[in-house]
Amino acid sequence: MKQVIGAITLVVPDYDEALAFYAGTLGFGVIEDTRLNETKRWVLVAPKGSTETRLLLARADGDAQAAAVGNQTGGRVFLFLHTDDFDRDHGAMSAAGVTFLEAPRTEPYGKVAVFRDPFGNKWDLIEHAAR
Repeated sequence: MKQVIGAITLVVPDYDEALAFYAGTLGFGVIEDTRLNETKRWVLVAPKGSTETRLLLARADGDAQAAAVGNQTGGRVFLFLHTDDFDRDHGAMSAAGVTFLEAPRTEPYGKVAVFRDPFGNKWDLIEHAAR
């Protein structure tokens, strides 16, 4: 039996603003962008080379969802972007204006640095140590 998490919802203030960051700045691929009605779209993005888990960019609907934008995990790191070349991706992301909250550091599990998306969500950029 095999199961995978197909998508994780990321509540954002605006579809196009989120696409500008995730597809534009980070270079994620747009898997799907389908208009469902006048105000709702089904927008899936994923890092280049990713084959399983996607991010569903969901525009906040109402005050409770708007309040959760950027703080869906209460201030903890929310998502983990694994890379095969930390220095390459950290350099490219820094040059593109991504806000890193710390200098890169080496941990027993690999090289890591926390960055923030424009909405306040914290991410880890991680290159796992060779095992």
